[in-house]
Amino acid sequence: MASEVIQKETRLANGWLAWSIEGRIDVATSDSIYQSGEEIVNREAKTVMDMSRVDYISSAGLRVLLRLLKKAKKEGKEFTVVGATGPVKMVLVDSNMDTLLNLRESLDDL
Repeated sequence: MASEVIQKETRLANGWLAWSIEGRIDVATSDSIYQSGEEIVNREAKTVMDMSRVDYISSAGLRVLLRLLKKAKKEGKEFTVVGATGPVKMVLVDSNMDTLLNLRESLDDL
């Protein structure tokens, strides 16, 4: 059974584009998530991935985040993550991705 992921974009008043992900970020979904993220980072100066509805992230998902962060930095843009909770937040913290991404609690913290 293939994993499904729901993605939605929302423009925030402070210039960030919020990109919401719902579901799992794993080997089955990582390619489509990266492709969407790459398109967003290409056109936006400030992108935030809202992970408040992500219930699982694998090493493939960590690679997606790292690749998008590197791409944004290389182009002088900003990329961060908000809303990770529970096991997803634990994975980000245990892998030190929380420090690389300057992980924030909510969109209000931008």
